[in-house]
Amino acid sequence: MEKYMIIDGERVSFTDEKNILAVIRKAGIILPTFCYYSDLSIYGACRMCVVEDQWGGIIASCSTPPKHEMEIRTNTPQLYYHRKRILELLLAAHCRDCTTCEKNGKCKLQELATRFGIPGVRFENTNPIRPTDTSSKAIVRNPNKCILCGDCVRVCSEIQHVGAIDFAHRGSKMEISTAFGRDIADTNCVSCGQCAAVCPTGAITIKRDSHDVWEAIHNPKKRVVVQIAPAVRVAIGEAYGYEPGENTIGKLVASLRKLGIDAIFDTSVGADLTIMEESEELLEALEEEDRKYPLFTSCCPGWIRFVETQYPHLMKYVSTSKSPMEMFGAVVKEYYRKQDKKEGKETVSVAIMPCTAKKFEASREEFKRKGAPDVDYVLTSEEVITMLQEIGIRFDRLEPEAYDMPFSIFSGAGVIFGATGGVTEAAVRRVVEDKSPKALKEIEFIGARGMDGVKICELPFGERQIRIGIVSGLGNADNLLQKIESGEEHFDFVEVMACPGGCVAGAGQPFARSTEKRMRAEGLYKNDKAMQIKRSEENPLVETLYNDLLKNREHELLHVHYAPET
Repeated sequence: MEKYMIIDGERVSFTDEKNILAVIRKAGIILPTFCYYSDLSIYGACRMCVVEDQWGGIIASCSTPPKHEMEIRTNTPQLYYHRKRILELLLAAHCRDCTTCEKNGKCKLQELATRFGIPGVRFENTNPIRPTDTSSKAIVRNPNKCILCGDCVRVCSEIQHVGAIDFAHRGSKMEISTAFGRDIADTNCVSCGQCAAVCPTGAITIKRDSHDVWEAIHNPKKRVVVQIAPAVRVAIGEAYGYEPGENTIGKLVASLRKLGIDAIFDTSVGADLTIMEESEELLEALEEEDRKYPLFTSCCPGWIRFVETQYPHLMKYVSTSKSPMEMFGAVVKEYYRKQDKKEGKETVSVAIMPCTAKKFEASREEFKRKGAPDVDYVLTSEEVITMLQEIGIRFDRLEPEAYDMPFSIFSGAGVIFGATGGVTEAAVRRVVEDKSPKALKEIEFIGARGMDGVKICELPFGERQIRIGIVSGLGNADNLLQKIESGEEHFDFVEVMACPGGCVAGAGQPFARSTEKRMRAEGLYKNDKAMQIKRSEENPLVETLYNDLLKNREHELLHVHYAPET
């Protein structure tokens, strides 16, 4: 029997929709929401999505399951009055610096205030002004802009299993806070930025480094060199009307040249180096008999911080290979060292990343040599979009341009690093004996691809089978680690990405839901198919680097040993 609801007098069928809100959206009606995300638990705090039942009762559509023949109305005088008053009260408790806010033009509160035509706020803001927390290298917390929707709390605890922030106090004194009100930098925050990604207002935003980069660009004594992460190419175009997954790297390169960048390279070169080093570690780990723990990947700084704070005893099983960004940062600084001395310049290394945790990674002492970081500044995709807007660049009208030499040759294996499972597939391409096109095609189907939070694949290796775990989202990683610790699961290799879906879904990217994230990952695999070089070891630039700049310095430039917490 077909089940249906009656919404605003029209029959709407439903099947497995978990709430009335989903059925309403199916009917083509977009109800306003602040606290609802399909990937998170139902909170029902904002009450903006309320509807009226056939008896005049008010119910929250996000937390009410649909029932057969249920009748509701989504637009009545009572609902209209209710929603406008909620918005007025939220605005009354909110600071009003909208024109200078990081979220100006992207703020959900601003959007709904415009949608409901609120001309002003009648109520006085009686909240005390609270200090902004700028202690983190990745995010900024401004409690004066918080509307207590709880999105940040739920993503931090439910998706990431970090729990760095939570609700504190009660009633009118309620706020989002860290334990004991400490600075966020003094907590177990991993800098993944997922809280900033879901925050509907400017209460949590990404810390910006664009001002310092502008100063470097305008300084004639500085050579500004940029590396671009693989995941950026399939997301940044969304800000200019391109479909998620469309490769716009050529237009981005052209745009950066107009900004005044001196040299532009691809982090995929660093990814190829990472595979060369990490796969050697994997081969060594496979030779160890009765090894309890797998080799864990080291590309994701959010994951590294998670292990440091919650599973410190596992750090010795994390690959010592630097992340692609840090490997390439070290290579760039070494490459320009003699030229800088000759020309009296200083090379400023800038990385364009999809990730906020990369800002924290770049600041770590472990990635400084002689007191200077290998990567000076990290810009997110969103920051670069803002910089292009500042000088009026028409991204969509630019002709694509190519990277600069010599770091413009990279493999498809390096490109797919941006999707969950990409590191695993790149490593498998490196370690398998059969290098034929047929074998390469078969690797696509080992189970590494797809956006599932947990993937497990097995493949033959010599006379044995190797078992690989692939997880994205730190909550999934936490669950898998507990199974490994208990002996319930055993793996030889585990790839971890802090952001659900991998780097394509990083908090520094334009905001995306599940469909857009999947399209971005598919865009990277499509890019890989078009590459002439498929494997990292086939990259001639990698061979040249090992025979020249990296010769006898691989450990110094490509590996890291994290200092224990004191």
